[in-house]
This record gives sequence, C-alpha cells and structure tokens, in this order.
Amino acid sequence: MARYVANRLAQAIMLLVIVSAIGFAILHLAPGGPLSQFAVSGQMTQEDLDRVTRQLGLDRPLPIQYLDWFGRMLKGDWGKSYRDGEAVLSVISSHLGATLELMATATIIAVLLGCWIGILGALRRYSVFDTLATVGAMIALSIPTFWFGLVTIYVFSVKLGWLPAGNRQTIGDGSFLDLLHHLIAPAMVLALVETAMWGRFMRSSMLEVINQDYIRTARAKGMPEWRILTVHGLRNALLPMITVAGLQFPTLLGGALVAETVFTWPGMGRLFLDSIGYRDYPVVMGILMFSATMVLIGSLLADILYAVVDPRIRVG
Repeated sequence: MARYVANRLAQAIMLLVIVSAIGFAILHLAPGGPLSQFAVSGQMTQEDLDRVTRQLGLDRPLPIQYLDWFGRMLKGDWGKSYRDGEAVLSVISSHLGATLELMATATIIAVLLGCWIGILGALRRYSVFDTLATVGAMIALSIPTFWFGLVTIYVFSVKLGWLPAGNRQTIGDGSFLDLLHHLIAPAMVLALVETAMWGRFMRSSMLEVINQDYIRTARAKGMPEWRILTVHGLRNALLPMITVAGLQFPTLLGGALVAETVFTWPGMGRLFLDSIGYRDYPVVMGILMFSATMVLIGSLLADILYAVVDPRIRVG
C-alpha cells in the first residue's frame, strides 16, 4: 500500500507541474494582460506602463516568469493579487468557506436523493417509477446548469417570491435561517446533475448485486428481504460509489463555478471569473492549482479507500 501511495503521489506531482505549465502559458499568451485595463483608461502614460511592467516582472521571458512563480509557490508564496495587493492564499481562503458550504450541501442532497432513486429503480426495474426516473435523469443531464439556475431565479424568486435571487445572506441579517434561505436555490441547481448521475450509477450497481448468486442463496435460506437488501445488497452496491464520489469532484467544482456566478454566490467560482475579467493572473493561477490539487487528492483518497474496504482489491 505504501508503495502504491508513493507512486500515486509522484504521478500527482507530475500532473500538477504539467497543469501549472499549461495554465501559466495559456494565461500569459492570451490577448490583453494585467496592464490592459490601465492602457484602456488612458490615465497612465507609456512610461508609467513600462515602469509597472518592470515592477511586476512581466518584461522577462515567459519561461523565466514561470520558473520564478513556481519556485515561490513551492515555498508557500503564491504571489499577491494585482487588484489590491492581498496575498493569493488569503484571497482564496476568504472565499473557500462559501464554496465548500455550497458543494457540501449539494453533495448531501445528491447522494441521499440519488441513492434512493437508484435503489428503488433497481428493485422496481421497468416500473413506472423506474421509467420516470430514467427520463428525469436524462433531462437533468441535458439541462445546462446556468439555464436551470436562471429558470429557478425566474420562477421561485421573481414570480413566486419564495427564495432570494442571489447572494449568501441578507445585509444586516446573517442568521442561520437567513443563510439557509439563500442556500436552497444554488444548492438545488448544483445538485440536479449530481443527483441524476448518482441515481444512474446506483441503479446499475444495485442491479448487478441483486442478481449475484449469494443474494439468491440468501433468499433460498429464507432470510428476510429487508435484511438481504440492506446487509448483503446495499453494502456491496455502495462499494463502486466510492470511486464515483472521487470522480465527481471535478464535475461538482465546475458546476459550482457556474452556480456561484448565476446566484452571485461569493465563492471561489465567482472569484475565478472576476479574476479573469481583471486579468488578475496570480489569483487565477492560485485557484487553478488549488482546484487541481483537490481533484488529485480526491481521486487518490477514493482509490485508497476502495482498496481498504474491498479485500478483493490488491494494490502495490
């Protein structure tokens, strides 16, 4: 196991280096740059722009800029924001809580609702419920997150007035109920696609398990059906879902970016888009590296946990 973890960590580090190099190159080779907004305003002379360019180190060759940034990042210095000079890690940490709150709520909704739909669909295969669940999942997977978010705002905020149209809390309130009230709409939108995917994976896994010989043997011995499903069926059907949980993190993170933008949720997704608009390269690279690290850690933990809970899996 230790050798397997060491190999996976080495692969993860190599992937992070590749992701950082590609992201840095694309960001700096894109049209415009950190000084484009100053140039458009016309309030700075060319001498001023040249001086700021030298101060930020943007006049050096791109490989030198990348190596300098990467070396400082390894030492814990992720740079400072071009907008207000605040440390990148401080900027990210100030928005991380809102994103984790949204992702955790959406994940809980998706896991509970998706597993229930998947299990019931497998036990009542080809029934009306199973057919409706299958059609609903296909529709949910086909609907763009931003479109569903806009429809949710129009129906529940504009027409019915039941839910806030955006933001994390009401200014001057900030109570638990107020936070929960603002969380419902973005969490529902983010959980829609995740629920559909969990439902489909759970249905397939449960169908495979309930047709195994040990399930038929348990029924032949007269074991109660509820015990067969919960003790033997559900426990084995949940094993593949560990891998699904690890692979769902990138999808969840991408969905959070869209949901936060639509609902003006003050999380990392909205910060990422705002930073791109301001050409705030240090913050954009910081969010990119943080997200890539979280995805790789999630995938590694899923593989290790799967090997631990399933004795048939051997790693080395």
